Amino acid sequence: MLLIFQASILFLILLSFFLVVAVPVFAASPNGWNENKNLLLVASAVWTVLVLVIGVLNYSVI
Repeated sequence: MLLIFQASILFLILLSFFLVVAVPVFAASPNGWNENKNLLLVASAVWTVLVLVIGVLNYSVI
C-alpha cells in the first residue's frame, strides 16, 4: 500500500509541474486555449481526483 501511495504522490508532483508550465504557455499563445482546452481540462480533473485519492490513501498508510 505504501508503494501505491508513494507512486500517486510522485504522479501528482509531476502532473503539477506539467500544469504549472502548460497552463500559462497555452493561455499566452494565440490559439493555445482553443486547441488545448480538452487536454488542460482533463489534466485538471485528473489532478483533482489524485488529490482525493491521496487523501483516502493517507488513512491507509498512517
